[in-house]
Amino acid sequence: MSPGTYTPRPGAAPLPRMIAAQTALETRMLLRNGEQLLLTVIIPTLLLVLFSAVDIVDTGSGASVDFLAPGILALAVMSTAFTGQAIATGFERRYGVLKRLGASPLPRWALMTAKTLSVLVTEVLQVLLLTAIAFALGWSPQGDPLSVLLLLVLGTAAFSGLGLLMAGTLKAEATLAAANLVFLLLLVGGGVIVPLDKFPDAVQSVLGLLPISALSEGLRDVLQHGASMPWAQAGILAVWAVLGLGAAAKFFRWE
Repeated sequence: MSPGTYTPRPGAAPLPRMIAAQTALETRMLLRNGEQLLLTVIIPTLLLVLFSAVDIVDTGSGASVDFLAPGILALAVMSTAFTGQAIATGFERRYGVLKRLGASPLPRWALMTAKTLSVLVTEVLQVLLLTAIAFALGWSPQGDPLSVLLLLVLGTAAFSGLGLLMAGTLKAEATLAAANLVFLLLLVGGGVIVPLDKFPDAVQSVLGLLPISALSEGLRDVLQHGASMPWAQAGILAVWAVLGLGAAAKFFRWE
């Protein structure tokens, strides 16, 4: 046995390993939280099944699920990337968790990367579950999967930036109330369940600029109507992503 075989080697783990470990931790915490599970899984599932099975809202010609499924996918992205992330991060900030993690070997940008990757992992599980349920309800999607993927990524970036901005600037209790309120308002007025053309013309033009409207309408154009990439909606999401992430990076307070 050569000298130094068991000599300790103190130091931080490789950065990719730290990010992977933090991502796994963030994902487990997200999925174990009852309120977040309600937002990310149960509410979208119930809405999809209820409004597909019962003719409550006039969704136009064709099967209701063909209209509803894209909107529910958009809602799932918002519930995880915006509402869930804002609430969880806001309380982590209040209890000093972010401050302590910020002082660890894990860089702050890597911590935010891990949170984003956790959101993406959760969204993959959401999309798989909701897609399976929609198929069971008779969904017949069309369009290019790559266009759908790009819209989901842009939507995730937009909502993630807005969620981090809210969590990093407001108190935890204010974040909890505001995030849930925004979730409910966008659920009603974001084209998720109620078509935008049911609103007055003057309101439609404003609602169409919201990230949830851009995502739901973009997904609907592709998955229901088989359209090519809806660049107008993608552009709206890209603008929200740049503004949200840029503002979060500038104004986020760790303490």
